[in-house]
Amino acid sequence: MGNLEFRMVTDKGELDEVYKLRYKVYCEEKGFESPEDHPGGVEIDEYDENSVHFIALNDRRHIIGTARLIFNSEKGFPIEKNSKIETDISGIERSRLGEISRLAVSKEYCRRVEDQFIYFGVSEEDSFEIPNIFHDHRRRQLIVLGLYKLIYIESKKRGCTHWFAVMSKGLYLLLRKIGIVFRPIGPAVNYHGLRAPYLGSVAEIEAAVERVSPELFRQAREDLRRSM
Repeated sequence: MGNLEFRMVTDKGELDEVYKLRYKVYCEEKGFESPEDHPGGVEIDEYDENSVHFIALNDRRHIIGTARLIFNSEKGFPIEKNSKIETDISGIERSRLGEISRLAVSKEYCRRVEDQFIYFGVSEEDSFEIPNIFHDHRRRQLIVLGLYKLIYIESKKRGCTHWFAVMSKGLYLLLRKIGIVFRPIGPAVNYHGLRAPYLGSVAEIEAAVERVSPELFRQAREDLRRSM
């Protein structure tokens, strides 16, 4: 893959581009959201103002992927609105919770990215097997890993100990293969496709990634150290 840059959104112009990319993916490509509900070609919701946003850029400086980490507020979390949580989470401080959401990688942009077989210490020869990661869906999956590394770094800096996520089984399995292990906390529902609510402990994920993907863990910890 060409030179990718992963970082937090730093200004309104970038944030506007994030909303446009989300519109392209969620409204046009996937049909998860109705275009009529998002005038102006931007996909925005009530949780964006209580979130930090992350982006992946290619060597042409195009934003090719995005995700956000939502923090607790009077609005709560979207997982509580759109899913049925059956696990008792009352022992977790809400100020320590964050929800990962609005993960978006455009098919159009992804096709323009050059091939690469080694990224974040992941190679074809690694002992773990991620289905199709070096084949049809390799580009998208590597971008997802880069965004999750940023989410991890920001969570550590802010004292976030647990992550909510509502995701497809495919993404859950991809993340689990490299040690990013979430636990299901409720049944799957039809929300942006068939998705289930999950909870991840940052401490447990650190231990699992260090064991399963030590090079990825080393790079994430080094990036965290440099960012402090």
